[in-house]
Amino acid sequence: MTSPELAEEVLDDLELLRARDPRGLLPAVAGAGAQVRETARLTDEADLSRVTEGGRPRGLIIVGRREGAVAASVLRALLGPSSPVTVDVVPGPALPVWAGPSDIAVVATRTGAGTYAVGPAYEAARRGVALVGIGAEDAPLRAACSTARAPYVALPQSRVRHTTLWSLLTPMLRLATDLGLLPAAAADADEVAAALDEVAEECGPARESFVNPAKTLALGLLDALPLVMAEGPLAGAAATRITDQLATLAGLPATGFRLPDQRVAACTVLSGPLAPREEDDFFRDRADDTGRRLRLLTIRDPEAGGHDGAGEREPRSAAEAMEQVLRTAAAHNIPVSGLAEHGEPGRHGRLPRLARQLAVADFSAVYLALALDHERAFGS
Repeated sequence: MTSPELAEEVLDDLELLRARDPRGLLPAVAGAGAQVRETARLTDEADLSRVTEGGRPRGLIIVGRREGAVAASVLRALLGPSSPVTVDVVPGPALPVWAGPSDIAVVATRTGAGTYAVGPAYEAARRGVALVGIGAEDAPLRAACSTARAPYVALPQSRVRHTTLWSLLTPMLRLATDLGLLPAAAADADEVAAALDEVAEECGPARESFVNPAKTLALGLLDALPLVMAEGPLAGAAATRITDQLATLAGLPATGFRLPDQRVAACTVLSGPLAPREEDDFFRDRADDTGRRLRLLTIRDPEAGGHDGAGEREPRSAAEAMEQVLRTAAAHNIPVSGLAEHGEPGRHGRLPRLARQLAVADFSAVYLALALDHERAFGS
């Protein structure tokens, strides 16, 4: 296990970071704000009116995996349970059997290649389902959309794997606002981009570890077994992204819990066999520790909603469940890190606040991978 002291030296050495980052993950994560602005422009050029002029559909079918599926989950959470249309997320290569001319299918993938992306596009055209494609400029998916006279958001080849979430989500948000499913203010691309730029400045590689929230979190995760606690469905979508990034980029297993529905499981884990024992001294020197210890990562969403039941004896709102989880963690000396809770998180709207949380997590996962030299070790 890399020592925190050595890892901190690596994270504050810009030349070493560059050498350990052959794919350019750090510049790609730092450029998320620019990615949103560029994708918004590309979405305008794609002209979504070709599918929105027909009015509100019965449902949105979003075909995507990994980042595409996370983007779809974010959209579904933003629309909420009162959405007038259903949002179904499928991995491909087939569309649901019920999909028809009253639906819109969005195929979202960085590459725009592969059976799981191209197959659903041709199937949508054959079945009369309105189609929107998102993928690379010269991808087979673009040819499928051209055949169907469907809009296609052509992403530049410079997009880096594992860092294209906002390239896939931005067109989905525009589609939802154009269909009248989301107010424009709730999905303002400029506000999201500004929030991402802000995190890039706060968490960029030039900022030293002791003033850098992402580097601080990465150092805290070196000897940790992370438990990601999500306050409600929107935070739950973020938790899926964060656990995937930690596993894929840094090889670190992390478990996500969505509150309030997984409150009991979360509290049981926090007080279970992996929790520190009563005789454990929280303030001891852990330099000689060889095992991993639980660490709580919280994703807060003040707009997650109130009680989902009347008169329940147990806490039923996401906020109440989070407070109970935090009390359990404190009772068992488990450290807690709140994602993007530095500064004044309350001054941001819901989506920009989520953007900040995801950006800090992305930076942390990349820093952790570079501290462990995971990128060069696996040649990925």
